[in-house]
Amino acid sequence: MKFATLGPAANNHVLVLDRYLKQRAIDGADVVLYTSFDEAFPALLDGEVDFLLQCTAHPSHGDWVGRSMHRAFPVDSFIAPSKPLAILARADVESPQRLGLQPATRYYADLSGYAELIDEPTTASVAEGLLAGRLEAGICALEYLERHPERLRLVADLGPALDTWVVFGRTPLDGDLIHCAPPPR
Repeated sequence: MKFATLGPAANNHVLVLDRYLKQRAIDGADVVLYTSFDEAFPALLDGEVDFLLQCTAHPSHGDWVGRSMHRAFPVDSFIAPSKPLAILARADVESPQRLGLQPATRYYADLSGYAELIDEPTTASVAEGLLAGRLEAGICALEYLERHPERLRLVADLGPALDTWVVFGRTPLDGDLIHCAPPPR
């Protein structure tokens, strides 16, 4: 059984897929990582992988739900937290004005104090941009501060995002209302 999701290996999609496979006791699954969902969904539709995990906050989610209608079907969904996030700045920049972000994180904090917001494909690429000197600040995993305390500083601890995740397959589930849990009390 092959599961696909968005890479690179250290991102939230991989973290959540690993948790999902453990929670569902799916042993021995092959995990295939793609650089974009523009590659991953065609792989699912062509039968190269059996299932595909996507966060509904990903900017391409709605587009791919529409583009793959009647060919890729939600077969499971759940709620899971991301890695703890933060606004980090380069230690050598006193008043950062250029902030990098993955578009899904745009509203996680008040960013009105930044003159320029720069879209990046992933939160990992935000961290890479900070470390390369291309960005002055950015929204990325807090763990980058722990890895590079001499090069980065904390601006704001945002904590983990709590997102809805969908597993897609090529065969629809049966029924009108599928797997509906009772509301919390």
